Amino acid sequence: MSSGDPTILHADLDSFYASVEQRDNHRLRGLPVIVGGGVVLAASYEAKAFGVRTAMSGAQARRLCPRAIVVPPRMSAYAEASRVVFQIFRDTTPLVEGISIDEAFLDVGGLRKVSGTPREIAERLRTDVRQQAGLPISVGVAGSKFLAKVASAVAKPDGLLVVPFGAEIAFLHPLPIERLWGVGAVTSGRLRKFGLTTVGDIARAGEAELATILGRASARHLNALAHARDPRRVQTGRRRRSIGAQRAIGRGQHARDDIDAALLTLVDRVARRMRAARRTGRTVVLRLRFGDYTRATRSHTVSLPTSETAVLLAVARSLLAEAQQLIDERGITLVGVAVGNLADEAGTQLTLPFGTVASPSPGQLDSAVDSIWDKFGKAALTRGALLGRDPGISVPLLPD
Repeated sequence: MSSGDPTILHADLDSFYASVEQRDNHRLRGLPVIVGGGVVLAASYEAKAFGVRTAMSGAQARRLCPRAIVVPPRMSAYAEASRVVFQIFRDTTPLVEGISIDEAFLDVGGLRKVSGTPREIAERLRTDVRQQAGLPISVGVAGSKFLAKVASAVAKPDGLLVVPFGAEIAFLHPLPIERLWGVGAVTSGRLRKFGLTTVGDIARAGEAELATILGRASARHLNALAHARDPRRVQTGRRRRSIGAQRAIGRGQHARDDIDAALLTLVDRVARRMRAARRTGRTVVLRLRFGDYTRATRSHTVSLPTSETAVLLAVARSLLAEAQQLIDERGITLVGVAVGNLADEAGTQLTLPFGTVASPSPGQLDSAVDSIWDKFGKAALTRGALLGRDPGISVPLLPD
């Protein structure tokens, strides 16, 4: 058993987008606020009390909470708020691992003499975020990243929870199975069908029994978490293993051209981010969510790493064509594209252009488009296929 205090913090801004809106408009404070019209991007806790959830359709959210105030997203405001908060994280400790624009892990080990105990550091962090960024934040403190993240979720909204060494199992086992990483709606349904409803049930079932329900890999993963085993440390400067984007397109019938336009917008966005980060990749992944809220994933790996839009788009379109029958049968509510098997651009093997080149290469075209977008903004140059279409929302992200 470890001695001393747990030193890993998970800091998570509460209902981030909605909190920024309430901060910047005093008339919204204490009222149910929904960010985003067609699809809920965020909901204040006052709206969540009526059952409103992120990614829910706007129509369903308004039925649940007719008094909700719906506001359009302001991505630049959220990006600036995130910048301020992450500077507070870095002022707290040099060991910061960003997870998204509104949450991070911090390791405060070794700071006791200069900054106090982990609890004191967490309390001061919450105060600094409230005073300097004007936002509520929940913090979990534990001996592992997994437990710290669970603790911050239990502490919400606007709370602090410390899980001391030796108290991990007592804290974890009464919680519902959905608190475990990797337990979504489908996995939860399978486990509950077998009478497994709490984390303690998972631990007592054992890996062998879980394997008969979920398979070996998932059983090993959940059994370890249920026993509070998570050896991962806070990593600074960790680069993404994949770069992706997704877009909710709402319920109802969608023409194939509309779905293709959404796919094209996503591929443009992903490819541009890859080139900005000087990354290339080999595996293109297509993620779909159907009208019945089931999901499907398709992937294909190309022979050479690339960040060329034309190559990534061709692969993504072929994957979409493979899934078209399912889309026709079930409808579609979300499209996502990601590129994995990433490598640094400097290590990419390039194909030599033997012979006479009569027109610019795809890479040259991408570079020209990137330059125009960087200088004049995306509105300055638009694909003909996207004219008159809603490009969707570009969500602020941590650097790739």
